[in-house]
Amino acid sequence: MQSALTGFTTIGLIVAAGALLAHLRILGDLQRALLSRLAFLVASPALLFSLVSSANLTHLFARTLLVSIVAIAAAGLAYLVAARVLFADEGRQRVISWLASCYTNAGNLGLPIAAAIMGDMTWMAPIMLLQVGLLQPAALALLDLGAARQEGTRLHPLTYLTLPFRNPITVAVLLAFAVNLAGVRLPALLVTPIDMVGAVAVPAMLLAFGVSLRLDPLPGRGAHAGRLWLIGAIKVVLHPLVAYALGAWVFGLTRPELLAVTVIAALPSAQNIYVIASRYGVGEVLARDAIFYSTLLSVPTITLVSALLR
Repeated sequence: MQSALTGFTTIGLIVAAGALLAHLRILGDLQRALLSRLAFLVASPALLFSLVSSANLTHLFARTLLVSIVAIAAAGLAYLVAARVLFADEGRQRVISWLASCYTNAGNLGLPIAAAIMGDMTWMAPIMLLQVGLLQPAALALLDLGAARQEGTRLHPLTYLTLPFRNPITVAVLLAFAVNLAGVRLPALLVTPIDMVGAVAVPAMLLAFGVSLRLDPLPGRGAHAGRLWLIGAIKVVLHPLVAYALGAWVFGLTRPELLAVTVIAALPSAQNIYVIASRYGVGEVLARDAIFYSTLLSVPTITLVSALLR
């Protein structure tokens, strides 16, 4: 578990650095917005292009991915149904809440946890591809559509179809898929600078997150407390339970496969949800708090899953 704890500790230290820099007034709201825009528009597309273009796509056809897909759908649907009953119309914030309930931190936290618990980081490849290739583009398209409606802009029917392709992250993922499927080996002259820019993404996200912790209301004290607890319960309790039940009783997974899908589902909400919320100016504090609490709650959950299924 040392690698997993290292992953949690690394994230915590960088977030704490962002909060400290905000406390010392070295970073403020302007710099937070700049970090978020840099991560969203430049660094994240580079990072995802680098990851997807070199990923082993054969993992996409494994039955473990089917379990993850159904578990993600169940978690997301559970939030939408519960939110419709419990809360008033959330508008575009509902997209952020939905993401927080089912979009896992498979990258900077999932990779070290996969190495520590499953002994193989490639377990995270298919879930990362699913999220960046399907979930994230869908959410971004919905947010773009909501923004257009809020501004009173009438969109041509063709515009609805092209919205996903106007987002740099979606474009980067699609280009990466094309490069991967075509078997193209990019020269180091291109790969090296792309990798260097991509390496900025995670630190920029975490620093912006830390600045938010210092400058915005403390986690859990806003008007969104009810939504926050609902998201937390779905993300770190319901999501892994559904994955386990499907894997054990429907798909008949082996014990190592069952461990993998359950741990993946128990991972907390991803940091890039906060970047997306910041980019669109929707549900920023909610996204921040959901990430904060789901990360804390995922530590005992993942530890328990590992102890029971290893």
